[in-house]
Amino acid sequence: MIPGFTDHQTDNVGYSMGGEGPPVLLLHGFPQSRAMWAHIAPELALSHTVICPDLPGYGASAKPGSLDAYSFRAMAREMAGLMDSLGHDRFDLVGHDRGARVAHRLALDAGHRVRSLVLMDIIPTHTLLSDLRWPVAQSYYHWFFLAQPYPFPDRMIEADPDAFFHACLLGWGGAQLADFDADQLAQYRAAWRDPDTIRGMCNDYRATLARDMADDSADADACIACPTLVLYGAQGAMARHYDVPAAWAAKCRHMQAQAIPGGHFFPDTNPTATCSALQPFLDARAR
Repeated sequence: MIPGFTDHQTDNVGYSMGGEGPPVLLLHGFPQSRAMWAHIAPELALSHTVICPDLPGYGASAKPGSLDAYSFRAMAREMAGLMDSLGHDRFDLVGHDRGARVAHRLALDAGHRVRSLVLMDIIPTHTLLSDLRWPVAQSYYHWFFLAQPYPFPDRMIEADPDAFFHACLLGWGGAQLADFDADQLAQYRAAWRDPDTIRGMCNDYRATLARDMADDSADADACIACPTLVLYGAQGAMARHYDVPAAWAAKCRHMQAQAIPGGHFFPDTNPTATCSALQPFLDARAR
């Protein structure tokens, strides 16, 4: 799954782990799996213990039937529980896309556990949904398609999952299919061709409208206490439609921000630049 890492499976979570040093938890996004960290995790493992789980509903992790299990709050608790089981009370936290939204929630709900936070190519969920502009809705239509009641989107995707998810990988700016590592892409395809994974990913988005928006509205003025690094794709949809650093500035007490060449999936298409941004930020916390 990830070169040099060992794969593990609990009752609910599939994860890979490697390296030694301060613990860092890496959370992938949609429509991927923990395989997205294949070129990043080994570099971070030179100075950290790196844990890369599949989010609930994704990859080798459980696909619960209850919609409640897919709220960012519930997924954050699942990820914190994994770190408990590994003996890590405090840890650095890195998330991309849906993983970044889970990381944001974990930092709000259990901030005493998060030493530092990296958020990759998102703006706050509440900001996006409470002030939705038509160009954003056009780019991020999948939020509302996937959130439709079961089995409508699930069955449509099952008819040709590669076509749908390839369109997702290429639809948010700055990438061609050839930019993705062939082995990683093969692992993504193997996961997203599973009807249970398709249902799990749809439930992730269903829960955003049914659960997360209420949670995020209640915490609209909450502030992340730990040092936070916001990374975003310079050619991505979020950078086109928003001032990404400004969207986070009022929600973080200590924030840095940096654009990475590429689109939304810059951790896949530009892992070298991603590592160059991550390593000094994480190393500063490790001293």
